[in-house]
Amino acid sequence: MRIVIMEFMSLDGVVQAPGGPNEDTDGGFAHGGWSHPFFDPEVVGGAYDEAMTGTKALLFGRRTWQTMAAAWPGRAGDPFADKMNAIPKYVVSETLGDDELTWNNTTRIPGNEALARIRELHESGGGDLLVMGSASLVRTLLGQGLVDELRLMIEPVILGGGKTIFPDDGALRTLELVSTVTSATGVHVGTYRSVAEG
Repeated sequence: MRIVIMEFMSLDGVVQAPGGPNEDTDGGFAHGGWSHPFFDPEVVGGAYDEAMTGTKALLFGRRTWQTMAAAWPGRAGDPFADKMNAIPKYVVSETLGDDELTWNNTTRIPGNEALARIRELHESGGGDLLVMGSASLVRTLLGQGLVDELRLMIEPVILGGGKTIFPDDGALRTLELVSTVTSATGVHVGTYRSVAEG
């Protein structure tokens, strides 16, 4: 499976709490919901529709999974929501109990087994394993060289600090720009693939 990352991102690389004011206030982050003014159903929504076409399973960190699990089951009847609810989902967590996995088709991956289990998924059958949000998990996957593709929706806003997906280990990682499109709201949707260093 290809591991594909999909993120709303500010111009200064912040991915924290794009969806709502109380989504993630860690570090005193006060700009929750910052992506809403820039959402464009055709380009940004289309990028999500396209990503889901090849997706065979979703992978989340605990906080993002909990946010999604609270939102998507109530949206049944919409084709995108129906796919989100039906598709296999994995959540990396040491703290969630199996009785808390109320979102349909979710499997917990214990944190201490995460890299080994994700490598197994990466080496298994076809299709994409899509990661949305989950900044800490994405940072780890990038650091371990487990990301095949980044789909970034870079929005015309500077947030002045917050969580990012990028490792700060000083390593050089080269990417290839595969496609790009800009929405009428100024969102640059760029798809990047990892380039093997040699």
